[in-house]
Formats: sequence, structure tokens, C-alpha cells
Amino acid sequence: MKPDLFEAPDYYQLDDLLTEEHKMIRDAARAWVKRDVSPIIEQAAQDAVFPKSIIPGLASVGAFGPYIPEEYGGSGMDQISYGLIMQELERGDSGVRSTASVQSSLVMYPIWKYGSEEQKKKFLPKLASGEFMGSFGLTEPDSGSDPGSMITRFKDAGDHVILNGAKLWISNSPFCDVAVVWAKDENDRIHGVIVERGMEGFTTPETHNKWSLRASATGELIFQDVKVPKANILPGRTGLGAPLSCLDSARFGIAWGAIGAAMDCYDTALRYAKERKQFGKPIAGFQLQQKKLAEMITEITKAQLLAWRLGVLREEGKATSAQISMAKRNNVEIAINIAREARQILGGMGITGEYSIMRHSMNLESVITYEGTHDIHLLITGLDITGENAFV
Repeated sequence: MKPDLFEAPDYYQLDDLLTEEHKMIRDAARAWVKRDVSPIIEQAAQDAVFPKSIIPGLASVGAFGPYIPEEYGGSGMDQISYGLIMQELERGDSGVRSTASVQSSLVMYPIWKYGSEEQKKKFLPKLASGEFMGSFGLTEPDSGSDPGSMITRFKDAGDHVILNGAKLWISNSPFCDVAVVWAKDENDRIHGVIVERGMEGFTTPETHNKWSLRASATGELIFQDVKVPKANILPGRTGLGAPLSCLDSARFGIAWGAIGAAMDCYDTALRYAKERKQFGKPIAGFQLQQKKLAEMITEITKAQLLAWRLGVLREEGKATSAQISMAKRNNVEIAINIAREARQILGGMGITGEYSIMRHSMNLESVITYEGTHDIHLLITGLDITGENAFV
């Protein structure tokens, strides 16, 4: 395994916009990724397994619910700190960041925002420590970009409900201890339901043969007459807006995370271009390679500014869903384009596991689709600026 020599680009001195605490949190996550993720991640991707050994480390750097209050086991950090942690995790691997994003924004966030005090105390501390791992069930086989068409349902049965249905493309599902599942009641109203491992009729088969996010565990959530206590239904909010608010938090993390993948590809390509010689000089001295590298750092810088400003707005409670969509769409797009260009700079070596670029490129093919597809986010911006709904 090659040593992790990553140096983060900061072309516009954006560190000056961060507090000392922000930089300390980021640097701790960066050091952990270099020490505990980089040495094992290529083999994990080749073997298509999630390295469960990193779960305690993820918890130790505050990656699970960083903005959750300390009274519930979180770190009480601000939104920029959350973003910076996601950036460093995805610099290591998108699958590692996905695991933390799901745990934080799609499991802990709805329990914190919409759960009862009993639910918060029961689940959040164990999720924050990594003792419990969670998954989020919204997408179904026939319900992706149109989550309101879900068919997963539950019916009243006294002190519990009976849940039936299935969810697909679920990160963490094969090993999750709890799942926050969105389902319709008998009046077609959407609710969040906490389903726990061991409940009869609840199974989580793994999805195999992926070419992307190979170091992340993906699977299904299947419910066959699962008895769920009514105490496990989130009481704080119902309707489609509840899961969509969770997706806002996750998409915010992705907007930052994608920058990490882009920075890693850029740093790898820049280092390689300075060392690789052809026609008597480093390839970094040729105009076409400089064009690629100059465009990469330009797009990374723009994405950094976009994410930082979004973090400020989100911390102030001013960030809109449409603004989050713009950042998610833009930053993932620049990341996947940078990965492709970086691969070209490395030539044939770019496809090997000796370098991270092809792994990032394959991972980003998933990131550009999940948590709202590239096209859907474009239409969200279109709706926001025109007032015309192109979805229906």
C-alpha cells in the first residue's frame, strides 16, 4: 500500500474562514483517515466488504451525529464541523462517508428532531457511540424519485402496528441494528417508524455485484407482518416533508463530502504529473495537463466556497432545500468530472488499485444518483427560480 501523502488544496486561503475548532476537528478526522482508512480501503473495495473495524474510529472522530446535543451522546458541533468531517471521510472513500451520513442525517437526525424523549434517550447515545448502527428506509423498488408513491404500509393492531413492504438501495442495511422506515398508515399519511433488529418478519438481505460503493454495505429492508410497538413511531412530524428534511441534512453532508473525493483525485493527479516524465520532462510541464489541473483547482475552490456559505446559512437556520440541492448537484458533478480527468493524467496507472482515482470515480457514479438524482436536483432549482413545477 502506497503511503497516504495527501495534502489538501486551499487556493483561496479558505482556512481563514474557519475557526480554530473547525480546523482541529477537520485535522483529527484527516489524521484518522490517513491512519485507519487509507491502508485498508483499497482491499476492502476489491473484496466488496465494508470494514466494520473502522466503526469505533468513526465514532471517535465525531462522525456519528456530530451536531446532536451532548445530552444525547452527540458532540454538539456546528454544521460546518459536520461538513468538514464528511469532507475528510469521503476523501478516504465515499462508502465510508455514506455510512456516517446515514447514521447521522438519516437515522439520528429524525429521532432527534421528531422522536419522543424516550426514543432519543434509548437510541441516540448508542448510535453516537457506534454500539448501534442504523439505516434509513425510504426508496422502494418502484418508488425512487417519487417517494410519495411508496407502498410500504402499516395498520393499527392495538398497542402495536403491523408493517408490510420493502425498501431498496439501503446503506448499512445488512448489519443495521435499527432502521428508520417511512411508511403510510391506513389514511395514507406517511410516518417514521423505528424498526429494530430481531423483530419477527424483519430481514435485511445484502445487495451484491456492485461496481460502485464496493466498500459500503448496501441491501434491502423487508417487512413481512412485522409487529412494531406504537412507542416506536416518531410522534413529532408526519407527511412527506419529514423524510425530505432528513435528506436535506444528508445532502448537505454530501455537498461537503464530494469535495473531499475531488481533492484526493486532484492531489493524486498533481503529484503524479510532477513525477511522471515523458519526452524529457515532467508531464506537468505540458499545456494540456496544466489545463486539466488548473480547471480542477478552480472547480474545487468554487465548490469549497459554495459549501462554506451553505454551512453558514444552515447554521443560521436560513438554508433552503433548493440551496442544498444546488450545492449537492454542483459539487458531485465537479467531483466526478475531476475524477475522470485525473484518471487521464495517470494514463493506464489510473485504473489500478495502486491509486484511489478509479475507486473514487466508480463511487461518485452512485453519489451523483442517490439522495436525489442529478436531474431531479436540477428541477428543484428550476422550480425554485421559476415557480413552475416540472415534476408533474
